[in-house]
Amino acid sequence: MRAGAFAVIFDAADRVLLCHRRDIDLWNLPGGFVEDGESPWDAAVREVLEEVGLETEITRLTGLYYKPGSDEVVFNFESRVIRGTPTTSDEADAVEYFAVDALPPNTSPKQIERIADALTRLPVPYLKVQSGPSIRDLIAARGQ
Repeated sequence: MRAGAFAVIFDAADRVLLCHRRDIDLWNLPGGFVEDGESPWDAAVREVLEEVGLETEITRLTGLYYKPGSDEVVFNFESRVIRGTPTTSDEADAVEYFAVDALPPNTSPKQIERIADALTRLPVPYLKVQSGPSIRDLIAARGQ
């Protein structure tokens, strides 16, 4: 089983930070796989820095998602910016804040659900199964 970690970063107007992937025409939350010997919360902080150039800190776990098709568990954290300005990287060719009701149509469906869950601001994290196509499936389907 693999683990992933993603960060939901809201600005003062509750717009969410998304990055546009270089490898496929898709917007998603900054994040990725947890490396060996790394905690999921440290992975989320590292991935945000690598993908969008922001130093962040975790404020809470918003959800834990199991993806049966790939046997992955994804930790979703709400994070706040400590310092930096959003910037592009080797993995992201665009980085923008979006109103939650105006997300780009090519936003990853699983991540839309995770953003909505984070917005509920429940005192306990969601525990959910997320089925459907993975990012790798979407890439393969588009022939990219």
